[in-house]
Amino acid sequence: MVHDLKIQPEFFESVSLGIKTFEIRKLDRKYGFGDLLILHEWDGDYTGRYVEVRIVYMTTYKQQADYIVLGIEKVKKRGA
Repeated sequence: MVHDLKIQPEFFESVSLGIKTFEIRKLDRKYGFGDLLILHEWDGDYTGRYVEVRIVYMTTYKQQADYIVLGIEKVKKRGA
């Protein structure tokens, strides 16, 4: 499954550099192991840059209700 999501510029950079290897997200959709996240950089509007990551780990341990930690692995980066 593919999920298109917004991501703020400071987090986008860390993910695109491979430094940030997780996402904490509201559990408002059916995430699954191996799913693809297309993280579109958003600074109030789309910048045109995005990074594709794959979910390699998931846990709700010690999270607020309805939130999940997604371990991610970069697939590729695109855009300006």
